[in-house]
Amino acid sequence: MKLGAMISDVTTSLFRKPVTERYPFERKEASEHLRGRLAWDPENCSGCGLCAMDCPAGAIEVVVIDKQAKRFACHYHVDRCTFCAQCVHSCRQGCLAMASDIWELAALSRIPFELWYGDDENVKLAMAGTPASEAQKSGAG
Repeated sequence: MKLGAMISDVTTSLFRKPVTERYPFERKEASEHLRGRLAWDPENCSGCGLCAMDCPAGAIEVVVIDKQAKRFACHYHVDRCTFCAQCVHSCRQGCLAMASDIWELAALSRIPFELWYGDDENVKLAMAGTPASEAQKSGAG
């Protein structure tokens, strides 16, 4: 680099505002097309599991507790997700969406990266690994 060009760059930089943004202190709205964390609507879900089968990263597990009573739980691994939205496109019922407002996903441990969606009772049964037949016998179904 020539000395004259360097002096020219230094003098122009002294009188210009910086181009960078003060991100944590001044936040802008995220684009509506941004692919953030997965959102699941249990009302329309049929428990078919197409989302889990088509996920290239294996980030979704649909746990069927009782298909007749429409009792499901969804286990979503945020740390495995590639945010490709293939699960959203595969869902025939339209119960999956990529939230554009939840995109700051950094954490210090892996605990916040394992999310369970569904009713509390269904999630407890799914986390315990209780098969559907045992859940119905115990009176939970």
